[in-house]
Amino acid sequence: MEKTTNTVYYRITSLLNKNNIPYKEIKHPPEGETVRVSQLRGNDLSQAAKAMVIQLKLSKKEKLYYLTVIPGDRRLDFEKIRNLNKAQKVMLAPKEKAEILTECEMGTVPPFSFNNELPLLVDPSLKENKEIIFNAGQLDCSIKLEIRHYLNLTKPKIVEIT
Repeated sequence: MEKTTNTVYYRITSLLNKNNIPYKEIKHPPEGETVRVSQLRGNDLSQAAKAMVIQLKLSKKEKLYYLTVIPGDRRLDFEKIRNLNKAQKVMLAPKEKAEILTECEMGTVPPFSFNNELPLLVDPSLKENKEIIFNAGQLDCSIKLEIRHYLNLTKPKIVEIT
């Protein structure tokens, strides 16, 4: 998975550089768990942009996936997500499917989607901080950038999901 992880990191930094968006790269010991990596980076848990792939079962044969992004100090509300699409069931996507959709191993998923089958859902509480910090497709490297730049670049659907 290392090769694709580096590809995601490259895609993010290239996108930021191409759009002249200032960001800070933070190197740290390898860690994918939000609480522990936030301690290593020295950021408030609320600044951590936690990205998780969600699977919605719409019918027996139809499934939909989202990349959900929430602050590190919050939890997803599966019932709110279920009601968005009147889904029968909502759950975290199976690890293998999430890794295919994001091109990342779990614990390194950034709040960016480079896959048309994986639209972004961002909780509005993420905007309570001026900056967000997230693993950049690698366990040992994070990126810090202003929330306004992130939202302008990604143009996610902003909806309460926590």
